[in-house]
Amino acid sequence: MNDELFNLIERLANLLRQETRLEGQSLGLQPIQQEALYYLSTCNRYSDTTLAVTEFLGLTKGTVSQSLKILESKSLIAKVKDKKDKRITHLKVTETGREFLMKTCPPQKFTDAIAGLSVDEEFETKTLLKKVLSNYQLATGRTAFGVCKHCKFNRKTSDGILCDLTKEALSSDDIMLICREYVV
Repeated sequence: MNDELFNLIERLANLLRQETRLEGQSLGLQPIQQEALYYLSTCNRYSDTTLAVTEFLGLTKGTVSQSLKILESKSLIAKVKDKKDKRITHLKVTETGREFLMKTCPPQKFTDAIAGLSVDEEFETKTLLKKVLSNYQLATGRTAFGVCKHCKFNRKTSDGILCDLTKEALSSDDIMLICREYVV
């Protein structure tokens, strides 16, 4: 059973990578560059640095730096200095980058395949995949990079939403994004 489930998930992941790779060829992007761009479109302000991209992708800093330079040269991302700490540089997806992602992520064929599921089937699939992901993260000890609103540091206060780790206020948009400081 585990082999069959692994094979199904691996096959699905491979098909998604192939489709994404084909979409990226329109801009001359390599898969690693597309992964970095997509990640940057889904992460919060604590997670949009070169180091965070490196940690998320599990690659060397040199490889990631080169990929980010290419994304910047194609005007898909822009470097922005942190307003509070000028030593920190944030990587922001540009409008051009967002337009590319809107056309390519998720790939249209994946969207078409999901459209073949009933509302209940889609909900059940999401629920089960979230459980598998959570179990796998716990088993590997790699729980970082989760959605902010599910983090143990995310706290509702009378003034709004607060990150108990950074002691900073969070917006409703912030809590929907991936954070590298995420803790189960």
